[in-house]
Amino acid sequence: MNELSPAGAPEIKSATAQELNDAFDEFMTSFEAFKEANDERLGQIETRMSADVVTTDKVDRVSRALDEQKKALDRLVLKRSRPALGGERELSPAALEHHDAFHAYVRSGEERGLRAVEAKAMSYGTPADGGYLVPDETEREIGRRLSTLSPIRSIASVRQVSGAVLKKPFAISGPAVGWVGETADRTQTNTPTLDELQFPTAELYAMPAATATLLEDSVVDLDRWLASEIEVAFAEQEGAAFINGDADNKPRGFLDYDQVAESSWAWDKIGYLITGIENGFAAEDPADILIDLIYALKAGYRQNASWVMNRKTQAALRKLKDDQGNYVWMPPAAPGSRAMLMGFPVVEAEDMPDIGIDTTPVAFGDFARGYLVVDRTGVRVLRDPYSAKPYVLFYVTKRVGGGVQDFDAIKLLKFGES
Repeated sequence: MNELSPAGAPEIKSATAQELNDAFDEFMTSFEAFKEANDERLGQIETRMSADVVTTDKVDRVSRALDEQKKALDRLVLKRSRPALGGERELSPAALEHHDAFHAYVRSGEERGLRAVEAKAMSYGTPADGGYLVPDETEREIGRRLSTLSPIRSIASVRQVSGAVLKKPFAISGPAVGWVGETADRTQTNTPTLDELQFPTAELYAMPAATATLLEDSVVDLDRWLASEIEVAFAEQEGAAFINGDADNKPRGFLDYDQVAESSWAWDKIGYLITGIENGFAAEDPADILIDLIYALKAGYRQNASWVMNRKTQAALRKLKDDQGNYVWMPPAAPGSRAMLMGFPVVEAEDMPDIGIDTTPVAFGDFARGYLVVDRTGVRVLRDPYSAKPYVLFYVTKRVGGGVQDFDAIKLLKFGES
């Protein structure tokens, strides 16, 4: 029987190794069933020019089951890998003072301890900044959890800053170089062309609620409770902004930048290849466009490249074979690893668009070099016992920015005729 969490909701205990292995075995069994059904569908298309409706429905049904089993497997992996904040912790005297003062504020609203701590650090949290800083260990734990839950953050570069805006120079073209003899004259090299990229941070917030009973219970680990309450809300908002954000009080997503055909690519634009089909892949050699997309990326970027797409798109790609009759999509090699598409890992991001007319549902690139996430240091909490009595609200804020930092590192696949 599931235990009740302090907030009253059922809490699933950490997954055991056996549970993970059983879930993974079930997933692999379903994949074998999917391949068998899809092979039958492809065989019918080859012999009769169309697939039987019953067979097509079976393929789609098994594909949906695969997606659900992958979700369940991901949840088990996350619960097993998530470290607990409770237990014995070695803290410095200053960190212990901040920790105890923060707990007193969260439990009872006592602010004097936090005021003293932030006065020593020459940082005043209220009222101008709207809250008090959480302890460093809690902030680090929130960052670790977001790296697991937020798909783009997990593959992008992450930079911490203390200011509101990160300004980063980027060399569009480097200095001229060449070979020269030992005593020959050296011609003057050209200066590099630099572009200044700016990444402003915007405020991201969540507002979990707690009962007085929870806050009064000394057994409850408030650090762990707070991190678990806000992790999903923060991750969902980040995930949407890093892909589609318009930079209006949020990060700028990589799909918000100007997009041009790869043959006309220029700096500050994202290049794409086009399928030639509005709603799908070519009837013959459908996987060839994926190979073209891989090699549209320069060799230096391909070493650390990933695919980014949502589950619906992944389900469509799962049915494709190469010219040797091999499936181009392969399941994860072990629990916690990612599925592979043509030898590169697949990152599932549900905010990517579906396959449709003139959409770009597939991205491929080195996101560590291509996309930058900017975190302003400090997660703040403001306690509000008045707005939703008898509950206590906690207004939790952090400042996050993001945008493309290397436009040559990300390529898109566009579904359309031209």
